[in-house]
Amino acid sequence: MIIASQKKKENIAEYLLYMWQIEDLIRVYKLDIDAIQKYIIDPYDISDEKKKEMRDWYESLIEMMRSEGVEKKGHLQLNKNVIIDLTDLHLALLKSPREPFYGASFFKTLPYIVELRGKSGSEQVGEIETCFNALYGVLLLKLQKKELSENTQIAIKQITTFLTLLSEKYKQEKAGDLEL
Repeated sequence: MIIASQKKKENIAEYLLYMWQIEDLIRVYKLDIDAIQKYIIDPYDISDEKKKEMRDWYESLIEMMRSEGVEKKGHLQLNKNVIIDLTDLHLALLKSPREPFYGASFFKTLPYIVELRGKSGSEQVGEIETCFNALYGVLLLKLQKKELSENTQIAIKQITTFLTLLSEKYKQEKAGDLEL
């Protein structure tokens, strides 16, 4: 909750990846708020009031996961909405004559997106979600201490560069500083 709100303000891409981790963390603890309290919330050196806020936040996420049927896999609608917002912004940036650098960055990234789609068989997933899936997959591989091929490292570097730019544009848009 504390990290999520900070990331949402600073970097929407990091926020989304963090929220996907939280979804998986909740699944690891089998949507059991008492286990989350014991192993996640209690170790924090924060006030009891903040711990209660964290518990409430996790409880609300658990309830959303149950009501949206994403207890085993998938993403919460609030996280899907971030992808939708980023995709809408992405499409507007591509159409904007004021953003040639953004378009160039996307078209430099597009071959990697196409390759990833081909490997995953996820033709129906949009470009932006494909990029996030790739970054999240690499994050999981790193947590498992697995090696990445040189080609994968190159692709991830380009995707990261592209999503960093999109995140900056998102922040500018939210601040009212982006003219398309």
